Amino acid sequence: MFSENTPVRNSLLAALPPEDLARLRPSLRPVELPFDQTLYPADGPVDAVMFPESGMVSLLATLEGGEQVEVGIVGHEGLTGLPLVFGDDHSLVEARVQMEGTALRIGAAAFRAAMEESAALRGLLLRYALFFQAQVTMTAACNARHPIEQRLARWLLIAHDRAGDDEFAMTHEFLSMMLGVRRPGVSVAANTLQKAGLIRYVRGRMAVTDRLGLEAASCECYHTARREFTRLLGPGSSRQRG
Repeated sequence: MFSENTPVRNSLLAALPPEDLARLRPSLRPVELPFDQTLYPADGPVDAVMFPESGMVSLLATLEGGEQVEVGIVGHEGLTGLPLVFGDDHSLVEARVQMEGTALRIGAAAFRAAMEESAALRGLLLRYALFFQAQVTMTAACNARHPIEQRLARWLLIAHDRAGDDEFAMTHEFLSMMLGVRRPGVSVAANTLQKAGLIRYVRGRMAVTDRLGLEAASCECYHTARREFTRLLGPGSSRQRG
């Protein structure tokens, strides 16, 4: 049970009116998100919603040959288990922890009941779904058209937003899977960003050393998705539109 005195670190939950959050608290349970844990499999059931408070979860599409490509990212700004928002309990993609952290878990039945009871929660979650659609849309456009250096800069900005620190664990193998390119291409792109003084990469640890420079090196896709998040879920949006 999530105590009434425990502060909320998930942005969606924090945006709820106090009375709606109070009704939800008894159904929330704090859980750990260990690195590489699968929260639900591709083409499998979704039995709970996770509201991350730290860390990062990747949503991975799996192709027939077994290759996996990241199609979406969830951190403290959102939730996993989006099919449940729309009344479904099946996921096309796998949800896997790519940056360890913590979350607040609520079972599917309790989540559905909470959505029925709270118009504010329903409105907030539907706006988040619109933002997530925008993120997936820009990811597809970015991967199809932009150079790998820009794509890598964009992805590192997204990871940096959710890491809570300038330095975090990251390997070229992982980035290769996330960007859908071969490892040598990732190595060349990372070396380019490092030579420009934007990042530092040593033994599986990535550090963002020039945030503004990395934003300038990224394509418009990062900024477009960020503006959409602010439009849909920025300060004051949930309570005024919920």
